[in-house]
Amino acid sequence: MRYALLSDVHANLPALAAVLRDIADRAPDATAYHLGDLVGYSPWPNDVVALIRSAGIAGVAGNYDSTVATSHRHCGCRSENAAQEALAHASFEWTCAHTSPAAKAWLGGLPFRLDLRPQGGHVAGPTVTLVHATPMSNLVYVTEDRPDAFLAKLAEQAGLRSGDALCFGHTHKPWHRTVDGVHFINTGSVGRPKDGDWRAGYVLLEADERGVQVTFERIEYDVETAARAVVAAGLPGEFAEFLRSGGTPGARASAG
Repeated sequence: MRYALLSDVHANLPALAAVLRDIADRAPDATAYHLGDLVGYSPWPNDVVALIRSAGIAGVAGNYDSTVATSHRHCGCRSENAAQEALAHASFEWTCAHTSPAAKAWLGGLPFRLDLRPQGGHVAGPTVTLVHATPMSNLVYVTEDRPDAFLAKLAEQAGLRSGDALCFGHTHKPWHRTVDGVHFINTGSVGRPKDGDWRAGYVLLEADERGVQVTFERIEYDVETAARAVVAAGLPGEFAEFLRSGGTPGARASAG
């Protein structure tokens, strides 16, 4: 079974549309799932929800989805300083005000976790577990430098065994590691990468009786249209620069 896994779209419609076109061309046999954080930071929350729904893409709730859906006091995002905290609040307030009641209701109905059984569950094979961040919380950042013991504990909490896969996002930085036979796969971000590469990212995952194979894909999209729309919507200009630089100050997006 082949899956296309996309996370952290963050209301970036041009990036999502480019990824869905690429999936249709590159892996038309893949079933797509999203790993949460569909909204926030960019100006198309309702359009992104509508496109995900019309494409029939199932998925899980990210922290941004559930906090916007419930009008929580904060998005649950981690900030490193006061300036980042102020920007996080600006994004959250804008998103809450501009996400429709229908979109909020749909976001609020997303499950916390999905377990996929490519072999149907009646024969041996891997379980592919989808969460936004961890099996216990969608607020914890599982970065690539986490020790093996931490990842092994996540697998234990999720009830995973050797050969299974835990897939997540939240950090906006893609990586893959195997600990005690369990695959840990961060899908990166479609709409707001933080690894210095502005291109939209997603994962193609193949899972069958032979095991799990992972391919990271990066797709160019019209980042300038997205950046200009951020500013035109009244969102902070820092968000536009973030898109252009892939989250790395001083870096600039360029096509080709």
